[in-house]
Amino acid sequence: MPADREADDPQRIATLAPRLLEWFAHSGRHDLPWQRERTPYRVWISEVMLQQTQVATAIPYYTAFMARFPEVTALAEAPLDEVLHQWSGLGYYARARNLQRTAQLVVSRHQGIFPTTLDELMQLPGIGRSTAGAILAISRDERFPILDGNVKRVLARCFGVDGPPGQPDVVRRLWQLAESCTPHTNVRDYTQAIMDLGATVCSRARPACLLCPLQADCVARIEGRQAQIPAAKPRAPKPAREAWMVVATRGDFKVLLERRPPQGLWGGLWGLPEFPTQAHAVQWTRERLTAASAPERGAPLAHAFSHFDLQILPLLVRCQGKAQELRDDDRYRWYDVRDPLRVGLPKPIATIIERATH
Repeated sequence: MPADREADDPQRIATLAPRLLEWFAHSGRHDLPWQRERTPYRVWISEVMLQQTQVATAIPYYTAFMARFPEVTALAEAPLDEVLHQWSGLGYYARARNLQRTAQLVVSRHQGIFPTTLDELMQLPGIGRSTAGAILAISRDERFPILDGNVKRVLARCFGVDGPPGQPDVVRRLWQLAESCTPHTNVRDYTQAIMDLGATVCSRARPACLLCPLQADCVARIEGRQAQIPAAKPRAPKPAREAWMVVATRGDFKVLLERRPPQGLWGGLWGLPEFPTQAHAVQWTRERLTAASAPERGAPLAHAFSHFDLQILPLLVRCQGKAQELRDDDRYRWYDVRDPLRVGLPKPIATIIERATH
C-alpha cells in the first residue's frame, strides 16, 4: 500500500471530520465529568487518567480526585501521600508524581495558569505532544491534532497504515494524517468524536464496522484487515520475578508498612517490607521485630505489570510490639484497616493486607 495513499484520496480527508461530527452529535458521549467544565486543568487530569484506563474505570477516580484537588493550586500544595492515595488503584504511579510536579511548576512558573502554547505545555513533566494538543483543543477549541491510542487505531484502519503504531515511520505518517484530518472549526467536538469512535466503535477487537460513519471508504474494512491494522507490536516474553514480603500484624487490624524508595516500582508509595529471598525476610523479622511469632508462608499473589510478571510471596508474622528501630514515621507505619491512613497503597498490597486482617 503506497505510503502517500492519503495524497491520492483528498476526498476521504476532507469528509472525515464532517462525518465524525455528525456521528458524534447523536452517538458520542456528551456528559462525561471532564466535559462539564472544560478547563485546562480538568482536561489535563482526565487525559492522564485515560492514558491506560478505560472511561468507565476512570470516572470514579476522576470524580474523587477533582473533589479533593478541585484546582491546580490544591494539587500543588497537597502532601504527596495524599496525591498517591487518590491515585491508588490506577497504577502507573509515576504519572501521579508527575501530576503534582507539573502542578507545582504551573503555580511557580505560570502563576497557577496553564500555558497556552504547545511548546510550553510540552515542557511540563508527563505532557507529550498528544496530551498538550488535547488540552488546547478541548479546553480552548484551538486547532491541534492529537494521537492517542484510539486515534491511532481509527486513522490506521481508515487509511490502511501498515506497521506497528509505535514504529517511527508509522508514527510520522499518523501524525501527518491527524494534522490533515483535524478541522479548522469545531475542533473540541472533533477531538472528542475521534477518541469516542476509537473507544466505542473502532475497538481493538471486534470493531462494530456497521455502526461506523467511516465504513464506506475505510481501507481496513474494505480489505477485511481489521484484525491486522494496526499491526500488533512485537512482544518478547515477559520475565518473571518474585518478591518476599513480610506481613507483620499487631492485633487483628494493624499491619506494618514501609515507604518504598522514591524511584522504581511503586516509587514513593507504602508497601510491605520486601526482600529477595525467604532467608532475607526471616532474618529481618528476627532482627527488627520484637515478640514476633515464627514466620508462616501465606498464599502467593500474582500481579502482572506491563514489562514483567511479579509473584508476591507473603511471610506472615504476628507481633506483640515493635522494635525501637521501627519507630520512624518517615519509613515505617502501623496501618490500621479500621482507620486507614490516606497514603498511596498499591492494589496488590491492599489485597494482601485485606487477606491478613479478615
